[in-house]
Amino acid sequence: MSVKYAILGLLHYGDLHGYRIKAHLEAHFGYMWSVNFGQIYPCLKELEQEGLVRKTTVNRSGSPERKLYSITEAGREAFARWLEEPAENRVTFRDPFLLKFVFSGFGKTENVIEAIDRQIRFYESQLEKRRANLARWRRYGLHVGLVAQLGFLFNQAFLAWLKQAKKEVARSRNRKGRNRPRWPGLPEESPPSGARRRPPRSAPGKGRAGAQAGSSPG
Repeated sequence: MSVKYAILGLLHYGDLHGYRIKAHLEAHFGYMWSVNFGQIYPCLKELEQEGLVRKTTVNRSGSPERKLYSITEAGREAFARWLEEPAENRVTFRDPFLLKFVFSGFGKTENVIEAIDRQIRFYESQLEKRRANLARWRRYGLHVGLVAQLGFLFNQAFLAWLKQAKKEVARSRNRKGRNRPRWPGLPEESPPSGARRRPPRSAPGKGRAGAQAGSSPG
């Protein structure tokens, strides 16, 4: 999804100033796709040049003038065509915590548990905010309300996962001989940079000739 259609969608609700468009995108759309907020004002300029939005200058006594944007008929038609296109089938979830967590097998268990506890507190506070706002979002229509419900359920599920992860990480402290972390597609052990790999040892009782004899099939 591009910033272009998010802007056109917001302008369906009414005319907006540029700073209000930016504020809404930052507050409510960042979890849906990767938003480059630096593109918002250049995109508004492009939309105006394409005839999809109209810019009106609003003069106010004693205050700087503001630019008010409204969607044109051509903008509504372009937005309607975009709505009919199939959505990109990709599941994306971004949380900086997960990047650290996936490599936490190389760290101290107590530090991992502390990090999980911080996330639990954060997602618990977010869950209460979402719970309190559900009724308000439902007043904005069926589809907006359903997306708000999805956010609440996802928050609830991630919080449950965090609590389960904390239990399993805590239990791992009591296991003897913890396995070294591994990653799919990478060797389990890599030699230091510049070091040469040692050739495999010959089987006991075999000399050089025996090793050579077994070096090829058959």
